[in-house]
Amino acid sequence: MKAIIPAAGLGTRLRPLTFTRPKPVLRVAGQPIIRHATRTLADAGITQIGVIVSEVTREEIGDALRKVEGIEVTLIDQHEQLGLGHAVMMAREWVGGDDFCVYLGDNLFEFGARPFVDRFRRERPTALIALVEVPDPTAFGVAELDGERITRLVEKPKNPPSNLAVAGLYCFTPEVFGILEHLPPSARGEYEITDAIQGLIDRGGAVLGQRVEGWWKDTGRPLDLLDANRLLLERIELDVQGTVTDSRLTGRVVVPASAQVIRSKIVGPVMLGEGVIIEDAYIGPFTSIGRDSVIRNAEVEHSVIDAEARIECLSTRLQDCLIGVRAQVRGGRKVPSTHKLTLSDASVVELA
Repeated sequence: MKAIIPAAGLGTRLRPLTFTRPKPVLRVAGQPIIRHATRTLADAGITQIGVIVSEVTREEIGDALRKVEGIEVTLIDQHEQLGLGHAVMMAREWVGGDDFCVYLGDNLFEFGARPFVDRFRRERPTALIALVEVPDPTAFGVAELDGERITRLVEKPKNPPSNLAVAGLYCFTPEVFGILEHLPPSARGEYEITDAIQGLIDRGGAVLGQRVEGWWKDTGRPLDLLDANRLLLERIELDVQGTVTDSRLTGRVVVPASAQVIRSKIVGPVMLGEGVIIEDAYIGPFTSIGRDSVIRNAEVEHSVIDAEARIECLSTRLQDCLIGVRAQVRGGRKVPSTHKLTLSDASVVELA
């Protein structure tokens, strides 16, 4: 069995973070989002993974997956982004006659892909779709069920037939390609995977819906990244290998061998990257800090700090922050009482 991860889009809902980098390489809990996806697929026994990329995302996606052991990654070009159904069709030749899973790499499941992949392999229906109950189904593909069989599937309906949304994981036999090749575009000009699944249902295919157990997270928006970081950091174990001097570490904290903690307090769960320096600082729960970052004379909690960032000399604690690669947050100026900002498009700044 193979797997497809669509990763050709621009991630516009995550701007400004995605102005310079594609969404799948943004980090949560110390790893690019797409690495969490490949790991959960490998844990389900799928080691051949085709990643759908565009000219914009190919290089950085390739870099993020270059040193992943235990899987075989193939980059597949999608020159136009015309919907999830179109992305799947781009992988038809690579999939060949194998069964396959489509995993939306910005989705996270508490128990991973294994429960769905195992059942699909065991029963081998025409398709098996992960479903999750949501308070507002109008933003999702929505399923109507008869027992465990899906009888109708509609994309972003104004009047949802249920509160069961498609959760970003699909298992298929190659039969779906016969539907996709004749699929017309939807009203919004895209080739919808939900329309293809409805085509399988209309043919009499056995399309099963399996509800997600545990938590499920779609990391499509900035606040979702913080929540995903929190959920994943709940899993870490205490692992202190680096230098800790005149400091106090409480709870589950990861300090790699090349990291330094000096005259600081850290309350876990917290994950530090390689080469991180924490000096005269407080790092609070649910914070991950990327490699070679420096936090000095500052307080940070419930935040995601990416690689090579510098946060220094702040009189106010940073909380619920997403700090990008090589970004700098500096304080220390008392007079004049002014703010000096350099912001990219669509940035958000809150001053108190």
